[in-house]
Amino acid sequence: MEGTRHNQHHVDDDDGGEDQCQWRLYEAYNELHALAQDLHTPFDAPAVLVVGHQSDGKSALVEALMGFQFNHVGGGTKTRRPITLHMKYDPNSHSPSCFLVSDSDPSLSHHKSLPEIQAYIEAENERLERDSCQFSAKEIIIRVEYKYCPNLTIIDTPGLIAPAPGRKNRALQAHARAVESLVRAKMQHKEFIILCLEDCSDWSNATTRRVVMQIDPELSRTVIVSTKLDTRIPQFARPSDVEVFLSPPACTLDGCILGDSPFFTSVPSGRVGSGSDSVYRFNDEFKQAVCFREIEDVSSLEEKLGRSLSKQERNRIGVSKLRLFLEEMLKQRYINNVPLIIPLLEKEYRSATRKLSDINQELSSLDEVKLKEKGRTFNDLFLTKLSLLLKGTVVAPPDKFGETLQDERTNGGAFVGADGVQIPHKLIPNAGMRLYGGAQYHRAMAEFRFVVGGIKCPPITREEIVNACGVEDIHDGTNYSRTACVIAVAKARDTFEPFLHQLGSRLLHILKRLLPISVYLLQKDGEYLSGHEVFLRRVASAFNNFAESTEKSCHEKCLEDLVSTTRYVSWSLHNKSRAGLRQFLDSFGGTEHSNVNNNPTATTLPQTIPQEKEDTRPQPDVKLSHLASGTDSSTSIQTTETKLADLLDSTLWNRRLAPSSERIVYGLVQQIFHGIREYFLVSTELKYNCFLLMPIVDKLPALLREDLESAFEDDLDNIFDITNLQNSLGQQKRDMEIELKRVFRNSCDMVFVEIRRLKEKFRMIHEQLILHLAI
Repeated sequence: MEGTRHNQHHVDDDDGGEDQCQWRLYEAYNELHALAQDLHTPFDAPAVLVVGHQSDGKSALVEALMGFQFNHVGGGTKTRRPITLHMKYDPNSHSPSCFLVSDSDPSLSHHKSLPEIQAYIEAENERLERDSCQFSAKEIIIRVEYKYCPNLTIIDTPGLIAPAPGRKNRALQAHARAVESLVRAKMQHKEFIILCLEDCSDWSNATTRRVVMQIDPELSRTVIVSTKLDTRIPQFARPSDVEVFLSPPACTLDGCILGDSPFFTSVPSGRVGSGSDSVYRFNDEFKQAVCFREIEDVSSLEEKLGRSLSKQERNRIGVSKLRLFLEEMLKQRYINNVPLIIPLLEKEYRSATRKLSDINQELSSLDEVKLKEKGRTFNDLFLTKLSLLLKGTVVAPPDKFGETLQDERTNGGAFVGADGVQIPHKLIPNAGMRLYGGAQYHRAMAEFRFVVGGIKCPPITREEIVNACGVEDIHDGTNYSRTACVIAVAKARDTFEPFLHQLGSRLLHILKRLLPISVYLLQKDGEYLSGHEVFLRRVASAFNNFAESTEKSCHEKCLEDLVSTTRYVSWSLHNKSRAGLRQFLDSFGGTEHSNVNNNPTATTLPQTIPQEKEDTRPQPDVKLSHLASGTDSSTSIQTTETKLADLLDSTLWNRRLAPSSERIVYGLVQQIFHGIREYFLVSTELKYNCFLLMPIVDKLPALLREDLESAFEDDLDNIFDITNLQNSLGQQKRDMEIELKRVFRNSCDMVFVEIRRLKEKFRMIHEQLILHLAI
């Protein structure tokens, strides 16, 4: 007997030592977690997500695991909002200290007693029960500080619903889909351990597993728990039924569940409180009842089986065994996380010390000579990046800085004619590619050539031709060559001038985009002047002003060219050769002669309607050379003279617009319009390349340097904002030093000492835990 007591005392000491190691582990992990929070590198504590159907006993099991009651439990649907409990180990808190996080402001939390927490949850459930949606995905968040809990998050979810089919159950079916969607979204978090509750006697009925395995098909992060064991045991008639229930065949439970086998729990009914309907006065009585229920379940199972339970079977029966399993798993996760977290903290420390060193270096360089040199160096580096972007580079990520043609049109303007129609962007090469710099400039110019080069002469009406004829200052005859020129230059000016404005706007947009991309390249290469915002704004303003003024000057040159081209028509410009023009006019001459032969009264009766019938149908072309090829020379001369007389009668002396005259005017307008178009295309592209693109390369460097030197001479202090910069850097230095000292309660050089202390602490705890497990 005495030996038994001694052995029991030894076991208790071992359990006490193991518990002490476990609390020390939580304490060390809590220190590590707090250190990570202070260094702004927080990480998630392990979390257990409880999933089950209505009335499976989820909330009651959570309370039993926690060791105190706080929830609204009972039949039907009681949990209508997810309840997240952030457990935090606090060695000085001998009773649960609860804080309810504000729904409107998560940064605020209010201290509440357990009865107040329970009342709040019940009120929320009753409110949602009256609401049309019935459930809410917004979590009730409670922070709990307690001596007897690890750093752990437990999430209690609304119970899954299995509604009956039929139209009359549509509302319940909709609620079931909403709850399942909510629970599935929670299970998507890979770091969560899923506690899958099954309230059944036959493992082939995978009610909750059906939902869980949609997210975790192998059940690799799922613990299966059979609840309400105390009500299940009386249902078994034979020991073999109990055997199958406690050790289900491998084919029944698919996957590799955590723990290799289900757990079996019972939670006694009854609430904690001082009312007449309360069963327990204190939470300690509730915890004791949970322990007694576990002992009774083991006894009942052994009685049904007619044998004692094995150690393996006992380790899966009862809330305490489930809690122990979860704690062991969390403990392993704590230990596994340490090698990942501490290097992260060390990296954060190195980053903080580097920032502090940079601040000290920046403070030491705030004198005039060094600032001027830094400004000149930055200027040269900025120009280098600009040149690199124009020549072509892949350093800047296209997904961040590139623009497709559609983006470019939206941001920089599209090439749109008078009809308002845009050319489909797919017709332009590389339209779908995200370009910047020189490549984007080239694509925009190619689109300009494609759009403008495909423009046809706008339609010409008979009214426009007649109005353009007018009256000469010395005779009242018609001059159709002048008429054609008047129409052609007017339509060319109206057609091409909008494209000139659109091209300037587009190219200016592309050039201005070079500035943020150059800044990115400078930052990427560590060549950016951080903290000198006034100086950087000065450089940016100088570049943008130069780009705008240069584009304006180039635009004026192009507009001057367009004005000169549409003010005076040079036939040599619009006709590639005299032969071409002669062939063009011969065709109309032959047509007119043909009309005269067919209508001999045309010259004598020019005003009669039948002879001047306005027929616009195409006529056969007869050339002057063919008319003059007869054997009789006198006949040929007579025919030519008659033709010329008829031509003069229909063009010079006659104000009725004959089809031949209309065709001549239209042909001449087309010829002149297309000549202006070709000249406009060539001259505009050449001028924008010479007077917009090239100045960025050869004039901008000198202008920026001149502007920089002028600023240095006039007001260096304001350019670099030296006074404010000194104050700002000094404040940053003080804040950084105070922060590091606050975190480590010592000098900044003690950071690594603190981190390495935690490393050593975890190593010692790990060794002690292994030692106790071996014993």
